[in-house]
Parts: sequence; C-alpha cells; structure tokens
Amino acid sequence: MDIAGAMLEAMDASHLLGLVVTDRRGLITGWSPGAERLLGHTAADAVGQPVAELLGLKDSEGPEERHLALPVRHRDGSLLTLPVSRYPLAADLAGCETGPGSVLVVGPPPTRSALREREREALSAWALDVSPMALTVYDTDLRCVWQSDRMRRFSGVSDEERRGRRLTDVLAGPDAVEWEERMRLALLTGEEQVGEVKGSVAAASASRVFSVSTTPLVDDRGQTLGLCTTVTDVTRASRDRERLALLNDASVRIGTTLDVPRTGRELTEVVVPRFADFARVDLLEVLLKGDEPAPGPIAGAVRLRRIVELNRFGDVLEAQTTADDSDVYLANSPAALCLASGRSAMYRTEDPVIRAWAALSPARQAKIDRLGPHSWMLLPVRARGTTLGVVMLTRNRETPEPFEPDDLSLAEDLVARAAVCLDNARRFTRERTAALALQRSLLPQRLPHQSAVQVASRYLPASPSIGVGGDWYDVIRLSGERVALVVGDVVGHGIHAAAAMGRLRTAVRTLADVDPTPDELLTRLDDLVIQLSAESGGGRDDDPAADIGATCLYAVYDPVSRRCSLARAGHPAPVLVAPDGAAGFLEVPAGPPLGLGGVPFESVEMTLPPGSLLALYTDGLVESRQRDLDAGLKVLLTALTAPADSLGDLCEHVVRTALPDGPADDAALLLVRTRALDRRRVAAWDVMADAAAVSRVRSESVRRMVSWGLEEAAFVTELVVSELVTNAIRYGVPPIQLRLIHDDVLTCEVSDASSTAPHMRRARVFDEGGRGLLLVAQLTQRWGTRQTSTGKTIWCEQSLPTEVGSVGPESVEAA
Repeated sequence: MDIAGAMLEAMDASHLLGLVVTDRRGLITGWSPGAERLLGHTAADAVGQPVAELLGLKDSEGPEERHLALPVRHRDGSLLTLPVSRYPLAADLAGCETGPGSVLVVGPPPTRSALREREREALSAWALDVSPMALTVYDTDLRCVWQSDRMRRFSGVSDEERRGRRLTDVLAGPDAVEWEERMRLALLTGEEQVGEVKGSVAAASASRVFSVSTTPLVDDRGQTLGLCTTVTDVTRASRDRERLALLNDASVRIGTTLDVPRTGRELTEVVVPRFADFARVDLLEVLLKGDEPAPGPIAGAVRLRRIVELNRFGDVLEAQTTADDSDVYLANSPAALCLASGRSAMYRTEDPVIRAWAALSPARQAKIDRLGPHSWMLLPVRARGTTLGVVMLTRNRETPEPFEPDDLSLAEDLVARAAVCLDNARRFTRERTAALALQRSLLPQRLPHQSAVQVASRYLPASPSIGVGGDWYDVIRLSGERVALVVGDVVGHGIHAAAAMGRLRTAVRTLADVDPTPDELLTRLDDLVIQLSAESGGGRDDDPAADIGATCLYAVYDPVSRRCSLARAGHPAPVLVAPDGAAGFLEVPAGPPLGLGGVPFESVEMTLPPGSLLALYTDGLVESRQRDLDAGLKVLLTALTAPADSLGDLCEHVVRTALPDGPADDAALLLVRTRALDRRRVAAWDVMADAAAVSRVRSESVRRMVSWGLEEAAFVTELVVSELVTNAIRYGVPPIQLRLIHDDVLTCEVSDASSTAPHMRRARVFDEGGRGLLLVAQLTQRWGTRQTSTGKTIWCEQSLPTEVGSVGPESVEAA
C-alpha cells in the first residue's frame, strides 16, 4: 500500500470525514470511504479525475493550509455547503511520480448542538459589540459589575470608574431613582421590568430618553445572581412622539369655540408646560373689534393687545387672560421685527435685540429677571394672507434645553393652526357684531310712555357658538289708554333670523294700529308669515331665509276696565303673579306656531287687579343644557315671587336666577305691572239717536273739561265731540256712547252698534258733508277706528299742556 492510501486508512477509520488526496496537477489519487458516503462517488469513479471538475473545487496553489466552508458538488448534481480543509503534502509523502499534492478533508454538516453553540457565540458577539442596545450587569446590591462597549460610550464612564457604582451615580434625574426601585422589584419578583427613563448622563448635559429593560440573571439552581439591563437611546423617537402628540392635542383643543380670547388661551394651554415655559398671545386691536386687518406684513411700530399670558413658575401655572393690556412695540423690538418680516425668529436672552428691548422698560426687565428665560421664540400669527398678531414663547430655568430649529418648525405648525381658528373667530365676531347690531336696532330703543302698565325688559343674545337669534318684545300704545304687549321668537339664528324678526315686529305694529283682537292679529300675522316664506323661496333647503317660522304672544290690557285679553301662537304661557304673591301660569290656548296655517287662534280675557305682575318671555329663558323645561319653569316661578325694590331689580334677579351661566339661546323677558286709571278721570254719556242730543253732550263735555282744569282745551274738545256724535247719530246704529278719558292726553271716543267704519275724504266746494273727519284730524294729534264685539269705536287723541296733562300717582289706582 502506498503512503497516501495508508494515510487515508488511518484518518478515515471513524468514517466521519471524507479525505481526498490530489497530486500537483489537481488529479485525485486517493478517495476514502467517508468521501464516498458524503459525496456519492466511489473510489473507482473518482481516482484519476480532476478535483475541480468532479467536486467543483479548485485545488489552490501554495503551501499554506486553508479552512473554508465551500459548496461541494454531490454525485446527484446538488451542492452541499461543507467545511473543507486543505493540507499540502511534501514530495516524499505523495508516494507517486506526479509529485507533491494535497489532502482535502471534507467534513460532514455541523450537528444541531454545534450550530446552536456557534449561533450562541455569534449572538453573544453581536450583543456585546454590535447591538444598538447597551448592556449592564448589576449584582444583587444593584452595583455595576460589567458594561458593554456601547454602554461605555453612552455613559462616557470607563469600566474602572463604572464598576461598583449604582445607576443614580451615573444618571441624573428623578427617573433614575424610580427605575432603581423597579430594578429592586425585578430582584424580588423575578419578573422583567420595561420602561422609559429620562435624564442626563453624568458625562453629558443634555437630557435624553432611554428605553430600558431589566431582567434577573438566574443560575441552574434558580438562584438570582443579579440583573442584566439593556438600554437603547430613544431620544429622537420619543421627541417625535411628543411632537406628534402635541400636534394631535392642538387639533382637538384649539378652536373649540368661535371666541377670540378663548382661542388664544387654548393655544397657551397646549404649549405650556409641554413645549415652553412661557407663552403670550398679542393681537392687533382691530381684530378684537371684528374689523378686517390690513393684509401682508406690518412694518414699523405697532400697538398690540395682550389676549392671554401663561407662565410656568416652578410647579405653578400663572395665567393672565385680560384683554385690557395693550403695548406699543417699537420698530426695533422683537415683536415688531417679526411682524415686519412675516417670519419666525429665535433669540437668546443675551442677544442685543432682546437686551435692548428689555432695557426700555424696568417692569419688563424685572419680569425677565424673575422668570429667567434663556431661549426665545417669536412667531407671527398669519391666516389667509392677513397678519393677526404675534406669539411669544420662552424657555426658562425649568427647561434648560434651548429651542432648536426643529422646535421652531413645530411651533410654526401650532401657531398656524391657531391662526386659522383665530381668523375664523374674528370673522364670526364681525358677523355676530353686525347681526347683534341689527337685532338691537330692530328692538325697541326705549319703551313708549304710557300709564296703563309699568314695564321692565331684558334681551340677552345667544352664546357666540350659536349666534344671534330672532327673539323680540314690544310695548305698543293703543287707543283708549290701552297697551299691547308682545313677545315673539323667530326660528333660527344669525342675520336672517334677525331680519325676519324685524319684519314681524313691524308687521305686528302695523296690525296693532288697526286694533284687532289678539286672536285676529295672530291670524293675520300667520297669513303674513306664510306669504313671506313663499316669497323667500318656497322652502328651498339651500336658502336659510326660505322658511320663516315663529312663535308669538300678544296681549292687550285696558287700564280703565282692568281687562286683559291674550292669545298665543305656539309660545310659552305667561306667568301671572297676583298682588298677594300667588303665582301661576295663565291658561291661554297654545295655538300653532306662525307659518303653519289652517288652525284658528283663540283669545282669553280676564280681569286683573291693580298691581298684578305679568311675565312674558321666550323659551331661551327657561330652557338650558343643565335642566329641562319643567325645571326651568319652576325656577322662573320662584324667581318672580322674590321681593325687589323695583321692577327693574326684579327683572335683573329673574335673569340671574334663570340663567346663572348666561343664555345658550336668545332670551327675552318683559315684566309688566298693571295699573288702573282713576275712575274720576273717565267720563261717559249715553247718547240718544237724536240730533238734539248733540247740544246736551257737548255742554256736558265742556263742564267735565272745566272740572278737570282743562279750560284751554275745552273749545277743541267741544268741536270734536260735536262732529263725532253727529256722525254717529247720522250714520251709526244705536246704542251710542261718548267717553272722555283724561290721562297724559285727552281721548274722545264715540261708539255705536254699526260695524261700518268711516273714511276721511276731501269735500268738494258744494258738498254738504265730508268735512267732519277732516276737521277732527286737523284739531287732534291722531284719530282712528277700532272694531268691537258690539260694533265700532271712533276715537281721537288731543295733546294737553304739560302741567295738566301729566299723570301723577293720584290718577292711577295701584295695589
């Protein structure tokens, strides 16, 4: 046997390795049974074949040994990745004429345990040297016994300095103490602890965020030997999460209302203390008035009004939310420079711009010294190309990290979001101011002077989030010293509702001049609402003014008879408080709301004692989010019975009690205390349907005028009585009655049973009649006719001298 064969037999005894011997030409000269088992070729087939062609290997030149994992071709053509080692042979060991060659040792695939061991070794090497997680091993006393290379780079502390020290010796901040407690918990429970720790490493000043995991180290007997802590720097990711959360919070919290000061306050509450330690919002003064600011940047000195200021001082947040503090910012101040350029800017306290601005005001310098700001940020508030103001942010002693460019971009996003909300609020404020001005201009500016009732009223517009509504009230003086009391509510909000309210109030006044009964007036008003809705668009959904719906309560009170007639169209029932304090709701048929049509209205009539209190109101006074309608009505009843020095004080008390947090919807309240006219101020005569009766009633009326001290007005009254009584006798139907009422004016009324109303006309030269009403109209201030249940009444009013026409307390019966 040659030397190569002997070597193969000796080395291949275990049949665990495949041995291949080649000569210097790369031809196979020896092939072991192990090679046959691994690669499939027999010795007869392999010997003499080039190793490169048979196995896909190249016998490398050179005398050195090689140990590689190479793909080796099996007999069936597949490639096997096997460990291959090459050992060169000296010439005297080759045992063949071909000269020295080499021995290839082809090993079998590694076993599972070998692979596991190699994987463990590779994983250990990766964890110790390559992994982004830093490792630290602690003993049971929580003292460091070993740290990885990355942990060494994190802490900046060498192994000699780190060994034997605790976490709190390396990491500064309250989180370090808390995490040591969790490490101790892991030792006690054997459970892994995972969390985030924020603090400053001893060798660095900036605060960082670490993701930390602590796992107990347990031996084969289950005994805890210590802890292994993995640390990953997640500062960037944590900052991104915080910024995303801040933006998300801003989208939810900023702009919840259409109120300018509140929107500014919401911005400061979002950024302090999560992003800055101090925030201030200054807006142009024209913005608060709802006016349109000038477009583009603002150059030069500018006056700004502080909307809100929020400051973090230690653990306390100090807020100033008044809008009364205004300041003039000179052209070289940080705020003016920001508004002039239209761009955001960052400063440090030692910058010349900040130092010069602070030096201009001792109070400002004292405030800066107190807060200790070190980093500043000025951002313009711009929306839709319009500059609205400026936002100032600072970081003080509580936050040592200064603002960075990334912080500036985040702040710009926050301010841009707030700017749109502020601009929306400004536009809404402007529209609401216009609607409110229209609403108030359409309401009575002052109630008319009359003696029938004492009146107090309040109108409260809806909250800004809802807008101005269409509630209204009115007091209309009628003939015969009577008074009409009106309260109404137009459906909807905004300028369309206010305009509709104005149209209905004008219509009620026009209809009241005709002096119909309350149910007749509501019937005509209902027809008018239906007609207005049809003319406005016939109920188109895209037109907010297309449908006009309303409720209304109309009452007429006569101080002579003390009778009050009422009718309502879908409106809340009025409250009556008797002179003895008993209160309740009047049973007035509800009737349908105006604009439905087809259902008649019904009036009720009652006698009211002098001093009775009537409360007419809209549903906004008794309905709110905090309570239901029944509870609101009970509160109203209780408030109306409270003692008060005056009717105005009672009105204020009712409003404060019924709406302690302000109205959600429009609310109108009309309080009316009834009076009775002194019977000595009223004179009445039944008139016979005979021309001779004219002289008698004329004389009687003159004597009554003299007894009232109205001698100067007696002549005019005699003429008026003569004309009206003569017309009633000539054209009317008995019974006929003459009545004189002496109040602040002198009222003359002639009633008869005919429903035919007279008309004033211009008489021609040779006409015998047609001049009576013309004469009455010339001699008196106003005249008119009204239908009654028994016929009609022709009336006229004559003004009196002030000293005799005024009505004092003695002329009115009160409770």
